[in-house]
Amino acid sequence: MARVLAAAIIALVISVLLGPRFIAFLRRNEFGQQIREEGPERHVAKQGTPTMGGLLIVVAAAVGYLALSRWTVAGLTVFGITLACATIGFLDDLTKITHRRSLGLAGRWKLLLLAGVTFGVGVVVEHYDIGTTIVIPPHLEIDLSWGWYALAFVIIAGATNGVNLTDGIDGLAAGTGLIALVTFTAMNILTYIRSGQPAFADMFGALDVSALDQAILGGALIGACIGFLWFNAFPAEVFMGDTGAMALGGALAGFAIFSNTEILLVLVGGIFVIEALSVMLQVISFKYWGRRIFLMAPIHHHFEMKAWSETKIMLRFWIIGAILGGIAFAVYYSSIKDFLA
Repeated sequence: MARVLAAAIIALVISVLLGPRFIAFLRRNEFGQQIREEGPERHVAKQGTPTMGGLLIVVAAAVGYLALSRWTVAGLTVFGITLACATIGFLDDLTKITHRRSLGLAGRWKLLLLAGVTFGVGVVVEHYDIGTTIVIPPHLEIDLSWGWYALAFVIIAGATNGVNLTDGIDGLAAGTGLIALVTFTAMNILTYIRSGQPAFADMFGALDVSALDQAILGGALIGACIGFLWFNAFPAEVFMGDTGAMALGGALAGFAIFSNTEILLVLVGGIFVIEALSVMLQVISFKYWGRRIFLMAPIHHHFEMKAWSETKIMLRFWIIGAILGGIAFAVYYSSIKDFLA
């Protein structure tokens, strides 16, 4: 467990120390956020705030992870998903900055690139015979065969877009993403501890080093996110942009896929699910009935329109995210507690 803690500390120190210089670099080069005209009125003041802060998260986490990694297929693949999704987000941010507009890559191009990421994951799964079985807690296992690849795409695309939609007010996406990362890291630590128990050893015969490797990556991302939050808390000095949002979404999707907790991702990333559903419901309601369910979507903007402060929204969403994460961890624990007896 020392590796997990060390990875978190390394990433935290790097992100805190590099933060001021990185933000100054973004300001000098005018890499500022473009605000949507249809967004909340008070967001106009945020126009030009440095964006692409997700690069700070990715770099800090990469150093922390690579320095202490156990170099397993699962850990490196989740890391690869994180980098690939961050790259897609970076291209999106760069498009916005270059064209001085709030719209980046077209949705179809994002989905096509995410399909490419899914294909890469599928190649790893096929080559290393990782399997296409999902677990429905507590003990039901279902082999989806080719359907697993479609599910993997939905998970990766859904997680990245869910975090992206949540990144609308200061500290919200980073904080809720941090809580989700803590949950997955705790699950992987528990899995590693379980693998050292006699009941597990009798069945599988070895420590689950891949779970430890994923926990190390989770620790590095946690440290990087905490450091980033130091600068992203209200009033934000820097935004994570699509670079950070898609990196975090990709990481969460990767953890869910390679820890066999695809179903629990709905709880672990519950806030992101709620944000995405609010947009879907708003679009469907307006398209078919000409009415809006929310004052503005995603749902955090609805509460802004009701005069809630950004800090109040952020903290309450953090609380809900922590509750959902706790429930997910409890469900996961109950499904493996026999190995910990």
